[in-house]
Amino acid sequence: MTIDKTCASAAAAVADIPSGASLAVGGFGLCGIPMQLIDALLESGVGDLSVVSNNCGVDDWGLGLLLAAHRIRKMTSSYVGENKEFERQFLTGELELELTPQGTLAEKLRAGGSGIAAFFTQTGVGTQVAEGGLPRRYRPDGTVAVASPPKPVQRFDVDGVEKEFVLEEAIRTDFSLVHAEVADRHGNLVFNKAARNFSPPAAMAGRVCIAQVERLVEPGELDPDAIHLPGVYVDRIVVVGPDIEKRIERRTVSVKE
Repeated sequence: MTIDKTCASAAAAVADIPSGASLAVGGFGLCGIPMQLIDALLESGVGDLSVVSNNCGVDDWGLGLLLAAHRIRKMTSSYVGENKEFERQFLTGELELELTPQGTLAEKLRAGGSGIAAFFTQTGVGTQVAEGGLPRRYRPDGTVAVASPPKPVQRFDVDGVEKEFVLEEAIRTDFSLVHAEVADRHGNLVFNKAARNFSPPAAMAGRVCIAQVERLVEPGELDPDAIHLPGVYVDRIVVVGPDIEKRIERRTVSVKE
């Protein structure tokens, strides 16, 4: 039996994503984001999306395009400081935000893709992450409409010392969108250096994973030890080529002396 997960276009790959869907999206800042899939989703017209991603792009790129078009209802993120429209929508009650520590977010995605329902971590113990009360949605008058609930906290013995741990539930989404450098037709993926970032756990968390890739090879061409994400997690592949635009979120240069 031949397994070929390639799709003809980004539009075809995202065509069955409905309004109201939940999405896990790879990327860190603007590094390794699935821009062509985001563009296709924007063109499809779907909205009311619940998106899980480290951040929400910037005002004119990445997930920021969906946000500016009011297609996103809720973001689950760990960093939101580079998008002024995000700030405006959140503070005026147009956008719900579930702010999650970065490592916890990665593990919630990985756990979801691994069939683990929840896990205990020390991250967030003694803060509003565990105790509840973090604003998730504001009212237009600036008061809190929805706040985070308290989470279960339990004590465990660690090397003879009892420590508190907070229970974090795994994340499972309807779809996931990621960008990889290389794929074979079976869906095995290889990411490029730092562009790997959140993409493997985001891909794992989606019930249907769609990957845009720069280069496609035949099955057997990839060294098994070089594969970062096995094809069992990937459902669709779109080849976008190596010449796609890759923006830098914030360019920093030094002054030559």
